[in-house]
Amino acid sequence: MAERALDHTRQVQLLFDAKAGNWAAKYAPDGRLARRLTQLADAIGYLMPTRGRVLDLGCGTGELARHLAGAGLRVTGCDISPSMLGQAAAADPGAAAEWIQLDPDWRTLPFATASFDAVLAASVLEYVGSPAAVLRECARVLRPGGTVSVLAASVAAAILHRAVSGRFADARALLDHAAGANPAAAEVSPRAFTLPGLTALIEGAGLQPGAAHGVQVFADLVPSVLVDADPGAADTLRSLETAAATYPPLRDIAAKLH
Repeated sequence: MAERALDHTRQVQLLFDAKAGNWAAKYAPDGRLARRLTQLADAIGYLMPTRGRVLDLGCGTGELARHLAGAGLRVTGCDISPSMLGQAAAADPGAAAEWIQLDPDWRTLPFATASFDAVLAASVLEYVGSPAAVLRECARVLRPGGTVSVLAASVAAAILHRAVSGRFADARALLDHAAGANPAAAEVSPRAFTLPGLTALIEGAGLQPGAAHGVQVFADLVPSVLVDADPGAADTLRSLETAAATYPPLRDIAAKLH
C-alpha cells in the first residue's frame, strides 16, 4: 500500500511538472481561471488582518500568492512540483512571497503550529493521498480564529461534463460510485467531491465550515464562441456566475466547490 501511495505522489509531481510551462496562461486576464483568481483573492483579503500571514498550499506558478503579496499580505507558497515553483520564483524577482519546495510524500508541513492567519488549499485535495490528513495539517498550522479556504472539484460537475462530452459510460460509472457506499469522494483521477462529503472532511479536521459557493458554474459549459461574439457577453456571464454561486441547485453543479 505504501508503494502504491508513493507511485501516486510521483505521478502527481510529474503531471504538474509537465503542465508548468503553460500554467500561468490560465490566470491571464483572458485566461480560463482569471475569475477564480479574483474570487479567491477577494475572499481571503476580506478576512485577513493587515499584514496577515498566508500559506498557499499547492501554489503552482504562484499567481494567487503574488496577487496576495501585492495586497500587502505575507505569503508563503509551497508545492511538490519543482517546475511550478521555478516558474513562481522567476515571476517574483523581488521575492514578494516565500517559495518552499515540499517533498512529494510529505506528511507534515514544515511550519510551526499556529503559524498562519489563513491557509489556501485550491485544487489540492483532488490529488493527495489523504484529503483528511492534509486538512488536519492545514488546521494545525492555522492560528486560532484563522481561515482555511478549500477549493475542490465537484463530483456533480464531473458527471455532467463527462455526459455532455459524450462519455456516457464514464459518467454512469462515476454516478454509480458517487451514489454508493462512499459518496464523499468519487474514485476518479483527479478526485471529486460532494458538498456533504467535503463538509464532513472539513469538520473532521476540527474546522468550522462556512458558507459554500460554486466556482465556474457555467464557464466550462458555455462555448467560447458565444462569449467572443458579443462584446458584452463576458461581463454578463460573470454577473450570472456571481448570482449562481450561492444558489444551491446551481452551486452544486459548479466545476469547483469553495
